[in-house]
Amino acid sequence: METMPNDLDPEPKAEALAVAERYARRKPGDLYSILRPEVVLSTQEWQREMLFMFGSVCGYTQGDLRGLKLVDVGCGYGGHLLDFLRFGFAPQNLYGIELLPERVAGARAGLPDAVKVYEGDASTADVAPASRDIVFQSVVFSSLLDDAFQEDLADRMWSWVRPGGGVLWYDFVYGNPSNSDVRGVPVQRVRALFPNGRMTMRRVTLAPPISRRVCRFHPAAYHLFNLMPFLRTHALCWIAKD
Repeated sequence: METMPNDLDPEPKAEALAVAERYARRKPGDLYSILRPEVVLSTQEWQREMLFMFGSVCGYTQGDLRGLKLVDVGCGYGGHLLDFLRFGFAPQNLYGIELLPERVAGARAGLPDAVKVYEGDASTADVAPASRDIVFQSVVFSSLLDDAFQEDLADRMWSWVRPGGGVLWYDFVYGNPSNSDVRGVPVQRVRALFPNGRMTMRRVTLAPPISRRVCRFHPAAYHLFNLMPFLRTHALCWIAKD
């Protein structure tokens, strides 16, 4: 990514523009505020599972993390990049790509200058092939309603991964019947998007409508209901390039 300009030059594709329009329709609220107990618990859960995956599946050590190069596709306001900093990644090895200008501005304001955040359509990003140890995406593909665009972006992401690295994936498995702007990405679809990868998958995250209700009684209820795998709505995947 060192060859990329401050922002990405190519014009966004039609689906990328449609995503921007969908996000503009969303009403601001506090459903995903970190002050809500169910958000805290679900965040801690996927972070814990991801770190277990880094150690047990990828074989990384704490020392390895500092040398890994990671790009966050659809990095939003940079929250996950901050997580990776806390986990021990070096700031100069972290990169973000984000479509929405206000989120780019927020990420740049909240991250160290050494973490580079680029504005634009990730499917047109000029990232050098086989230059990244980890290509990360969190709930990006569930916002993409065009199959061909999903496939193009997945192919581009896979090309950025060096042998021995992988794609780190976190996204909805099920659709949201009350929100036509998103759709679930079943595990078989993830496998089809990365047919040459070796995938390890964990089901995580208690269904948000359930977690919101049960945490009103007591936050500990999150763990009780989360014991039932069929109530977990997200897949956390490590897709290795051997």
